[in-house]
Amino acid sequence: MAQTSFNIDTLCVTGQPGYKASDNTGAIALPIYQSATYAHPALGQSTGYDYSRLKNPTRDHLDKLVAALDHAEYGYSFNCGLAAITALFDALILNEKPGAKLHVICSDDLYGGTERFLNTIGSKLGFETTFIDTTELSTIKAAKKDNTKIIFVETPGNPLMKITDISLTAEYAHSIGALLIVDNTFLTPYLQQPLELGADVVVQSGTKFLCGHNDTLAGFVTTNDKKIGENLEIITKTTGSGLAPFDAFLLVRGIKTLAVRMEKHCENALKIVSALQKNPRVKGVLFPGLPESKGYETSCRQARGFGSMISFYVDSVETVERVLSSVKLIHFAESLGGVDTLITYPTTQTHSEVPENERNARGITNTLLRLSVGIENADDLIADLTQALG
Repeated sequence: MAQTSFNIDTLCVTGQPGYKASDNTGAIALPIYQSATYAHPALGQSTGYDYSRLKNPTRDHLDKLVAALDHAEYGYSFNCGLAAITALFDALILNEKPGAKLHVICSDDLYGGTERFLNTIGSKLGFETTFIDTTELSTIKAAKKDNTKIIFVETPGNPLMKITDISLTAEYAHSIGALLIVDNTFLTPYLQQPLELGADVVVQSGTKFLCGHNDTLAGFVTTNDKKIGENLEIITKTTGSGLAPFDAFLLVRGIKTLAVRMEKHCENALKIVSALQKNPRVKGVLFPGLPESKGYETSCRQARGFGSMISFYVDSVETVERVLSSVKLIHFAESLGGVDTLITYPTTQTHSEVPENERNARGITNTLLRLSVGIENADDLIADLTQALG
């Protein structure tokens, strides 16, 4: 397992301990190596870089940084979160016999794009997926099949903020010879360390909090599993889905402020949750930091903060429409995790491809809104929500 002598807030700024730059200029800002190819000193010799689809110095720095943040030996960056998930499942099936069928037990509270991948491309690759509520170990056990090889959880869940016990689930996964994959997008390595809790692989959308500025797309896979790490390298070389140098630079720059941003995100979220609970138009707030929420105690055990993602139910579809058309400071937009506060309507955005009856059964109704709290002044955000709610 990768070791670090730095605290995570220092690591975000400095990068992996012992990292040496690829040049000797002394540049404080990471150079953008915008080169497709690299010259060889002589026949049979290499600088370590041959072609940027295979390896690029800027991306290499980012990969090592994110691996260090996750306490992982292997880290790979891709051109978006779904590209990272696709690469991971390609890597997991790589050494299987043709026609192999691997069963996946998956959270039913997860990003709609992940569900779409598993139900379409994933099924063609040979993955059979059962979507369940992973907050109860008994439910996970009941979903097990003879060919169950993967348990995939997103915690906190998206958009219902369900909490899965990572350590408990990892222990069970390993007892049946399965891998535990955790999507850690909502909390990031700053607030939650899935590999330290027993998970085998972490995926996350770098587009979100790691980048933090809504200006590029990225995805990451980290692991301490040597075979998975080697397979991911093969997939990256073969499919060419590795992150481009300029995007890698933006991610490194964004991660430098991850710690301070996450502290502000979390501080703002707690204030907004309190305000939403007092608003008569709001009929329910979903947030891991509420003591009455089902996953509160688990959250306190496995994370050092509750994050800044909030979902809430309002009293009618008319209120939904009014909020989305009336917010002024807050943006009605897809995505999350940036410095700007965004409000999303899962019914028509993140989970639009989930059948309506299934959405409703899960609790993703047409009166549910999701809020990604930014780092603006919390009182200003509360005032904007209050006037929009009416």
